[in-house]
Amino acid sequence: MYLKYLPTLQYYKSKDKERYQLWGGCFEEEPAAVLRRLNDSLAVDSRLFRQDIRGSQCWARELNRSGHLNDQDHKAIQHGLNNVEKEIEEELTSKGRLSDPEEDIHSVVERRLYAHAGDSALRLHTARSRNDQSATDTRLWMLRALPTLRTALKNLILVLVSRAEKEIDIIAPGYTHLQRAQPIRWSHFLLSHVWCLRDDVTRLEEQKGRLSRSPLGSGALAGCALPIDRERLAQDLGFEDVTPNSMFGVGSRDHIVEFLNWSSLCGLHLSRLAEDLIIYSSQEFGIVRLSDQFSTGSSLMPQKRNPDGLELVRGAAGLLLGESFAFSCVLKGLPSTYNKDLQSDKELLFRSYDKLLDCLKVTTGTIRTMEVNADKALRALEPGMLATDLAHVLVRRGVPFRRAHHLVGTALRRANALGVDLQNLPHQEYTAICPEFGTDEELQKVFSWSASVEQYTSAGGTAKISVQRQIQQLHQWLDSKQDDDGFRGRRRRLPLD
Repeated sequence: MYLKYLPTLQYYKSKDKERYQLWGGCFEEEPAAVLRRLNDSLAVDSRLFRQDIRGSQCWARELNRSGHLNDQDHKAIQHGLNNVEKEIEEELTSKGRLSDPEEDIHSVVERRLYAHAGDSALRLHTARSRNDQSATDTRLWMLRALPTLRTALKNLILVLVSRAEKEIDIIAPGYTHLQRAQPIRWSHFLLSHVWCLRDDVTRLEEQKGRLSRSPLGSGALAGCALPIDRERLAQDLGFEDVTPNSMFGVGSRDHIVEFLNWSSLCGLHLSRLAEDLIIYSSQEFGIVRLSDQFSTGSSLMPQKRNPDGLELVRGAAGLLLGESFAFSCVLKGLPSTYNKDLQSDKELLFRSYDKLLDCLKVTTGTIRTMEVNADKALRALEPGMLATDLAHVLVRRGVPFRRAHHLVGTALRRANALGVDLQNLPHQEYTAICPEFGTDEELQKVFSWSASVEQYTSAGGTAKISVQRQIQQLHQWLDSKQDDDGFRGRRRRLPLD
């Protein structure tokens, strides 16, 4: 296979069309088809076309400022890149993919730019490498995309908090080991998941400072030999800072590891919430009924109502964990700076991002539209769940807790022997076990679900006042986030729309 040159642009002539690539001057043959299948990343990184074009526009502007690109070439490049962006956007909108034969989005943009800007396009890549270009594109994409996840998380939190506020008087069983434990407010259960999700928002925001550092100007690994102002370039792109070391700039993927680890933890939280709701929606529990929008049926059994949306969310947590682990395995043995193994970063990043975003939306929709059966929740309560309350009665009358625990256990054993529950155990049986149980009237006051939950007034408890305090704290937190996207902060702009 021979090389064909158009004024210093390099093409390989294939059977059906010519394709442009950014390397190969010392090569006489094109890559094997099987290597191209493994190597070419356009199907994945075409998603970065806006970021690649913005990075190129800012790079051209910096070359112009530093005297390495004249005004005429600079104007041609800027105009050409605007046209390329429109072309690619139209193609992706109409076809869903790019049909260019090039190996990656960087080659596509440069080849298309040449069609618009001619020889001026040949000057764009001056002192730039795909190593710093790709690293910059990915960081820019993440800075633009992660606030969408943050918003989706906040929407889920808002739905949960709103339900907690409206359903605060519903009392339901609380479980440990999936065994009935103590009565709680249904709102307390919902908020237990909210606090995990709130921490996810905080952890996502904490990634911003490490993410918002521009690698552009790091070159392939050694830096830029031209007097480029990297700080000005970073500000122009919307970054807060620059990467402090060129080898680190092109070789580090810690920000992607951090995101993948974060997404797996967030997925874990969604999975546990989904599992609870799957259980509560079963006919054995019947506390929750999922809407038609977020349920599916059986192809064989007409009566089936399956929580497939929540099950898919639960399953996705394992996939998110796998992506996170897989990329760490890719990184663990790599030598310094850029290696082609790193090309897998975007595939795993995009896949995890898309899956997590869908999971957040499905979970939000499921919870927003589900029905809670307050009567069924109340009927699931049984007197044995107030055994701890009986122990507290003895403690308040001076009996050491360990002894009180044993005495209530004796009462439970005696009730079981008589075939009754704790509420219907004869009073004389209680007093025979321990006189400090008090009168029958005093004992019967213990068997009140509302009285039980109202004991727990400490911070974080299930008493109404404690739950209301949690709701108030969460509303204040949500209000404080209204005008803060958590990522752009003090940056002048992020020109990626």
